[in-house]
Amino acid sequence: MSGADITASHLSITEGDEVVLIASPNPNSEIRKRQCDAQLKERVYTFHVDGGIIDPRKPLVSMATHASARWTARGVGAGRHKVSVVIRETYVRPTTGQEETFDLDGEVELTVQARPGATTVAKSAEAPVEVPVEVPEVPPVDEIPEEEEPETPPVGGPAGGQRPAGRAVRESLVTLQRTSRRSTEDEILWMVIRRSTQDLSFENYERFLDRILCGEGTGALLPPVPCQRGGTSPIRRMSSIRLPFPGVDAYRLLKAATETFLMCFGGVQIDFSTLDIQEEERRLEHPIVPPGVPDPADTSRVFERLFKKYLVQVNGAQALPYLALVRERLKDVPLSRPPSAKDMDETIDCIGILREKLTNPLLVELIWSYWHEEGMLAQALNVISLRFQNRRRGRERDPLAQLELDPLRPLNSLLWGYIQDEQHRLSVVRRAYEYDHHYGFSLHGKAVGELHSADRRSKFLESFHNLLHEAIRFFRQDDDTTVIADGFPLLNAIKETHYMLAQGAHNQYSDMPSTARQEMLMQQWLLSRPEMREFLGTRVMVPYPEPWMDRVDSLKTLLGWTDVSMVHFHDLAVFGERLLLSIRFGGWSVVNDPSQAANWARYWRPEVQGYVHGYRAVTGVDLSVELTDRQRTAERYLPPSVHLQNRLEAQRRR
Repeated sequence: MSGADITASHLSITEGDEVVLIASPNPNSEIRKRQCDAQLKERVYTFHVDGGIIDPRKPLVSMATHASARWTARGVGAGRHKVSVVIRETYVRPTTGQEETFDLDGEVELTVQARPGATTVAKSAEAPVEVPVEVPEVPPVDEIPEEEEPETPPVGGPAGGQRPAGRAVRESLVTLQRTSRRSTEDEILWMVIRRSTQDLSFENYERFLDRILCGEGTGALLPPVPCQRGGTSPIRRMSSIRLPFPGVDAYRLLKAATETFLMCFGGVQIDFSTLDIQEEERRLEHPIVPPGVPDPADTSRVFERLFKKYLVQVNGAQALPYLALVRERLKDVPLSRPPSAKDMDETIDCIGILREKLTNPLLVELIWSYWHEEGMLAQALNVISLRFQNRRRGRERDPLAQLELDPLRPLNSLLWGYIQDEQHRLSVVRRAYEYDHHYGFSLHGKAVGELHSADRRSKFLESFHNLLHEAIRFFRQDDDTTVIADGFPLLNAIKETHYMLAQGAHNQYSDMPSTARQEMLMQQWLLSRPEMREFLGTRVMVPYPEPWMDRVDSLKTLLGWTDVSMVHFHDLAVFGERLLLSIRFGGWSVVNDPSQAANWARYWRPEVQGYVHGYRAVTGVDLSVELTDRQRTAERYLPPSVHLQNRLEAQRRR
């Protein structure tokens, strides 16, 4: 039976080299799915290969989700070799006590090349053998007798492709490879950021709500143990808050569950065992488990040690490198004591610095909300709410006049609670002022009007777009195997953006991103309900990544808004958030090593290129091209809302 994954640190090696093999059960295999209600008793890993030396030689008993082995390709001969693994899992049914054993297998094919000084003669198509070739001693140049140049046979003739008889020729394979990279300690932070943003995805949020609100989905996410201090579920504590309106119990539970979801899954306090080791190693281009670790199969412990090593000890507390620099400047301010189960809901520390915020900050960036706002997510649910209240937009006939949500299904009461709670939500003007403070981004529309900001990051967009452009240039140099890419321009651009982000981390910085994210997650979930699909008549055949996106695009078509798909705005939100988090919380102000910036670009390459593509699709501005015209360069640094407004006007003229 199949169901195991096995990867190798190198797919092509030279005879005698060592390869690290990592095996893990495939969680999507049919065997694993059938065992979701059974308890795992034992897991045995057995690696096998014909020839060479494999360590461990005996089956490895481990309950970990990954196991590794090392294969030394010695004496196996050049050619292709298959390395396989068999994972035997034993499950126990809790109800009956019956044991079941299943074998999960997988294999990977490796290419072994001959050492220099040997050539290969194909014994068969599948098993080449090595034949040593004698290389004669070459006399000095002045002792070589002059001889006539042998006649070169014509290509394709009887002797074409043959070498002159009687001469031994040394053959070797010459290849150009990309510059090797040196690992840096901040890689673990990037892995944590990517994992945290994945945990906050709409897919996980929907599964979480299905479990909490609807009692469906046994494999759904539940709040981790750190979120249940004091023996009380945070959902119960938050849902006890009363709203002064009748008939809003369903909405009150939705609001409490959303806040709990964001609180529990939005920080660096993650379950390291959930990291995708294969994807991380592919991005990092080297094995994560270092040699010499006593138990390399226990990847969770390896990740925890790497993260603890990354933290900095400063003034009696551990902190991320960037926050450690801030803590050093506030060394006269004491640390707050951790709250106990008895008083955590009753008292606060009025003076001290919250210790948890130094190591476990909320990994949420406001740019996520900004791009969804520009994609018309909040406006889409706003017009539906107006129609729900029988209010028409403008003097023309309302395209949503046929909206009829019957009271027999839950969306009716959820929308009732959502509308009644309007005064407790952020206004678009409030968010617009904070977009301007964080990034210098502005919103255009009647609901916003003219902003009079006290402080705005007018240079952030220039620094961030310059960073993306430098990253694209770095990728081109890095892909050229004849060039060693220079990481210093990239490092300087990262530092500049880091300083810009730090300047905006004040006043509403800690609360606005989380509150806006909470409200927009609820808006996405309400739009994803089946009742919305029935009313709006969405395009079912379009493969949208998330179910709420087609509802927004359908409304934009009905109301004559921008015709750019919501998919591109969502990509900008997700990719932009990851990039800015990695720049904000890294200790870039004290970094002078260009290899660290090069590692950052290589790790975040999918996000950088995805953001550049999404920005071109949304605004029409290509951040990857080299510009010499001053006017086009100035257009690159204009706020995105200006480009969106210009494209909307051009769209309406067509």
